[in-house]
Amino acid sequence: MLKNLLYKEFKLLVHPAVLLFPLLGTMLLIPSYPYYVPFIYMFISFNFFFVAEKENKDVLFTLLLPVRKADAVKARFCSIIFLQFLQIVVSIPFAVLRYALIKDPAENLAGIEATPGLYGLVLMMYAVFDAIFFVLFYKTGYKVTLPTILAWLGAVVYCGVMEAATRLIPWLWDTLNTTSVTKLPGQLAVLAVGIAVFVMIILLAYRKSVKNFEKVDL
Repeated sequence: MLKNLLYKEFKLLVHPAVLLFPLLGTMLLIPSYPYYVPFIYMFISFNFFFVAEKENKDVLFTLLLPVRKADAVKARFCSIIFLQFLQIVVSIPFAVLRYALIKDPAENLAGIEATPGLYGLVLMMYAVFDAIFFVLFYKTGYKVTLPTILAWLGAVVYCGVMEAATRLIPWLWDTLNTTSVTKLPGQLAVLAVGIAVFVMIILLAYRKSVKNFEKVDL
């Protein structure tokens, strides 16, 4: 059932422009650049997704199918998370290329370097955005504007807090803002924490979203 719902999601709702956003991973080659930005742009692509859903009354269509509301929510979570992970996967070769082009360990004057630690922080940013958006969206199943604004606000605040933390906490700055291989264990630790936090928050957000959607009478 989930496979069929995902097929429906990508055939009917994913605008071709959405698939161009992962290519913004090339921005990791820009020197001294805030590398959260390419991943934040992915949130813009979701507007195409949810506007198409609203205009086509996809929620009503889906619920006319022999599926549970929980299945519809799961399919939507999976489709959005797939797009987010696609962007990460596409960006990795450019992060590696950047590392190969830098002969000496570098510091990013505008943020942190493109290392495994960056991906850990990006995953937590994704979790913040997804949790806020989905939990609020599934209170109605069709209102997009307020959930989008608050999710954006949450993601931007998260980025600001993490940027401040990396500059105020010496260990984070020394570990995340360098391409030196001696700092790789610390960067992998941040990545592991990011994965764990992402999984935990997404599972909690999914359960809450299902509960909210079960209460909606469409």
